[in-house]
Amino acid sequence: MHPAFSVILFTTASGLGYGLWFWLSLSLLGSPGGLSAYTLHLVGLAAGFVLVSLGLLSSTLHLGKPLRAWRAFSQWRTSWLSREGVLALATYLPLVALVVLLVSGMAFSKLLVPVLLVLLAALSMATVACTAMIYASLKPIPAWSHALVLPAYLGFALLTGGLGALALLAADQAPHELLVLAALMLAIAMMVLKRRYWRDIDRGELPVTRASALGLPADRVATVFERPHTEANYLTREMGYVLARKHALKLRRLALLLFGGLPAAACALTLLHPGFALSALSVAAVSALLGAMVERWLFFAQARHVVMLYY
Repeated sequence: MHPAFSVILFTTASGLGYGLWFWLSLSLLGSPGGLSAYTLHLVGLAAGFVLVSLGLLSSTLHLGKPLRAWRAFSQWRTSWLSREGVLALATYLPLVALVVLLVSGMAFSKLLVPVLLVLLAALSMATVACTAMIYASLKPIPAWSHALVLPAYLGFALLTGGLGALALLAADQAPHELLVLAALMLAIAMMVLKRRYWRDIDRGELPVTRASALGLPADRVATVFERPHTEANYLTREMGYVLARKHALKLRRLALLLFGGLPAAACALTLLHPGFALSALSVAAVSALLGAMVERWLFFAQARHVVMLYY
């Protein structure tokens, strides 16, 4: 598939934003900390708002008629895209209410804030899950209908958002060792998950053949003796993107280093020398985001649609 930059920006930026909301919600729910930490939480929630909004707006750039994007919300009963849009807007409601209560310091905020924090965290992960299911539900693209696509989307949101939250909160004090250890284990887990995913799509074959499309027996082979078009068309441009294997291997190694190796090393450094927490975790957060973008580019570039059997 053609790796459109708008979709890559949408999935990585919004994933980071939702991950930030998730971890900051848990952090506020567990231990708000002092005044400076409280201010950093609000800054993080605002940063998540910018990232999520930027991602959602960039997703409309891939549409033929962006002004009609509002129509996608009407099919929430059957479409994962519509469900994603509905949940994305719904996530803003607890966020706005939460910020208002935290800033105003209303008397009843102690009762409502925990509820809003849980709701914000749950809706954030639900929205990321819907984004993943947009692709995981597409059976004609075997690389996308893989069982690890949903865990990968959730994992990258948690990894990039978690490292971003740790880097932000490290400006006040060194994060708790258990949180840093969790980020380290998550980085390693994502490396294992993506290696397994890439191995499977390299070994996997398309579920259909030209012969099966024609209703021929399994032992018959159908060949194309002439191209159906003399020039490229929409299908060949959007669904026939070809990435050389040697380039794919290099990009995979780069992605593993960026979202896995460097963040894991930075987290280990933080555990050994807490004084380097801010700088190490900041590098880890940026590295993980860049690695997620490379991984997401590969996710689209290496997907093969069964319609290309015709071409």
